[in-house]
Order: sequence, then C-alpha cells, then structure tokens
Amino acid sequence: MLDAALIQQCADPSLKPPIVEQFVTAAGANDPLAVTVKSGGRLILTPKATTPDEAIAIVRQYVGQAVVRVGLTQFPAGVGVKDASDLQPDLIDACENLRKGTAMFAQVLRIVAKWYGNPWSDEVFPQIFDDAIYAWKTGEFEGVRVFQAPDPGGSATTDSVSSSDADTTDSSPEDAATESPGKSRSVGSAEMRIDLSRIGGK
Repeated sequence: MLDAALIQQCADPSLKPPIVEQFVTAAGANDPLAVTVKSGGRLILTPKATTPDEAIAIVRQYVGQAVVRVGLTQFPAGVGVKDASDLQPDLIDACENLRKGTAMFAQVLRIVAKWYGNPWSDEVFPQIFDDAIYAWKTGEFEGVRVFQAPDPGGSATTDSVSSSDADTTDSSPEDAATESPGKSRSVGSAEMRIDLSRIGGK
C-alpha cells in the first residue's frame, strides 16, 4: 500500500491518487530497491539489493542487454539511456521513481486512450487501464513502442472515474480535500468528454 503523502508529494498530478495506487499495485513493486531483469521473456535471477548502490549496480550491469525494471513503479531503466554510465541513482529513490514512473504511465494511458478514440467514460476506462498496464509491462501496444512514442497529450483520467474508484480504495478524506481544487478546474472539460462518449455509445 503506497503512502498517501508519498503519492501527494511525488506522483504525476495528471493521475488521481486511486489510479496511482492501482498502477503500482498492478505493475509495480513494494520495495523501492526492487530490480527485475528479463531477457527473451525469461526472468534473470539477481541478488536482492539491500542498498541503493547495490540496486543501481545491478541496473548498470544489465541495462542495454536485457529489460531492466526498477523501483516502486518498475520503471524501464533503459529508456532514453545510451550508456549505462548515464543512469542516474535517483531511479532508486522512492519519490523520484514514483514521479518518473507515473509521468510515463500517464503517457502510456494517453497513447492507449487515443487508440480507443479517447472515450473517457466510467464504462470504458477499466479496459483502457488494463491495456495500459499490459503496455507498461511489455513496452508495446498495438505495434507502438509506448516508451519511445510521442506523448499525444490531453488528459490521462476523468474526474468521475477517479471519484468512483476512490470509494473502493483506502484514500482518506484529506486526500479528497486536497484533490478538489484540481477537480473543479477541469470538471467542465471532463463532463464534455463523458457526454460525447455517451452520445457515441448509443
């Protein structure tokens, strides 16, 4: 379970806290030092890192020759890195990993949603989310390499989706209170998207 304060402080603001929790639960790790290495779809066993230095050493050892995921969000360590020495130790930092991971996942969500035609409604969002999780784990969606693809921009979630999800999570009233200013700013555009999708669904 992610700490609410960590989400509030570090997660990408375009993702509501319940979505961040769902993302890390579905695709991330409980240990900020967790490093997962896969080659050809097979898991490579590595020593369990007990310090940030050990974790980044494992990442540098394998990045470029295998798929390396790191930290709370299991961020793809090799994305945008040409040389192992370019890897920053902040990938292991819980806050920075959450910041980078949620920003990248928000982009993946937007890529998947664009493929669907951007139907931001309560009925369709779970499917978009599931496909985005799959894309996060595999690095691809419908032939698109999601970590290298340009960000289509736009919203990553709807207010109605996040508020309905909040009922099924352990988010506290304080979280809801801190989120409300953002919701009020974007509620007009969110309603428009939902209304359009309902019209299209008839």
